[in-house]
Amino acid sequence: MAGNENLVVDNSVSISNANHQEDINYSIELNRWLLKATGIWPRNENTSLLEILLSRFLNVLHTSLIIFLLIGTVLYILLDVQDIQAKLNKIGPISFTTATLIKYWLLILHESGIKRCLDHIEIDWKGVRRQEDRRIMLETAHIGRRIVIISASFGFGALFLYRVIVPLNSPKMVVGNLTFRPLAYPVSKVIIDTRQSPANELILLTQCICGFIMSAITVGSCSLVAICSLHACGQLKILMHWLNRLINGRADENDTMDDRLSDIVKKHVRVLNFITCTEDSMNEISLVEIFACSLNMCMVGYYMIRGWNNVNTINMLTYITLLISFVFNIFIICYIGELLADECKKMAESTYMINWYQLKGKKALSLILIISMSLSSSRLTAGKFIDLSLRSFGDVIKTSMAYLNMLRAVTS
Repeated sequence: MAGNENLVVDNSVSISNANHQEDINYSIELNRWLLKATGIWPRNENTSLLEILLSRFLNVLHTSLIIFLLIGTVLYILLDVQDIQAKLNKIGPISFTTATLIKYWLLILHESGIKRCLDHIEIDWKGVRRQEDRRIMLETAHIGRRIVIISASFGFGALFLYRVIVPLNSPKMVVGNLTFRPLAYPVSKVIIDTRQSPANELILLTQCICGFIMSAITVGSCSLVAICSLHACGQLKILMHWLNRLINGRADENDTMDDRLSDIVKKHVRVLNFITCTEDSMNEISLVEIFACSLNMCMVGYYMIRGWNNVNTINMLTYITLLISFVFNIFIICYIGELLADECKKMAESTYMINWYQLKGKKALSLILIISMSLSSSRLTAGKFIDLSLRSFGDVIKTSMAYLNMLRAVTS
């Protein structure tokens, strides 16, 4: 990550947008709420010592809760149950918890890179000079907000159903003189006997809190990728508008062609650097999301097939909500990666389609570099080896279905 320190260039900018603070909040406030609640919102120069200590306390607390949840369930399937079906029923929750813990650590590890991306977004909002540029940025910000809201609706909805409604709706279990509610994440008796009261109620409450934390991490990490990618798309659209005015300029502005060309080149370099920073900060998170969603969709599909004949409406609704949440998150990451790649191609096409032959001397050579850079870079990946595209989304779905068919064949 040390090599990324100079990725975002030209960070000193005069404030041209009088509404920049409202625009910044509109763009990133939902992400800030989610990530602050989990202690992973990047700190800045105005962050107090108390806020830093609180953030680190939340990091330790949330990590401890997730690890406790994970270890308890792993020990349960290793030591407390022998039935293969009972073990398989908990593979899905263990997979989701493990992936969430890894994403949480990656968000903490890449805090400085994420901060540079967010600082870049803030500076872009402060430097907006034209209303049409602001309109484009607001449109992409609006799309980003809708993505966060939809992802949060399914993510937290699935949390509420799986962690609260399903345990409360399930019939109480009776073992000897003990009567208790089954838990979404069973805990091994080696750690604590959750059949006893109040241990059962306390663990149920702890799992609900932990579920909220994991949902916030999942939604926050996915939406962070979406927000940064959409912002880059908006900046490329602005650049295409600037290119269309390169030759003749604007009637309401008194600048030369050299000034306009210089602004375009600087802006393009800045956007490419921002995309590189986003890629370096988010590619590992995207990789975890792809692998986790492949396995999680397979397991949820398996649970749906097995529970189809039981006619349990609550359980089926829970599985459907979980499946939609997983599919939506991976689709958004792949779709926005495709969208960003398309915008880069459009940038190259727009550069070629202007009346570049009217440029004097060797000024058109700058446009060749813009075309070359637009076509040769600026693609988001998962782990540096899987392109985020609709084709990758299709591969994830096919892989999940292949795993599901294999699992059914083995267990039938």
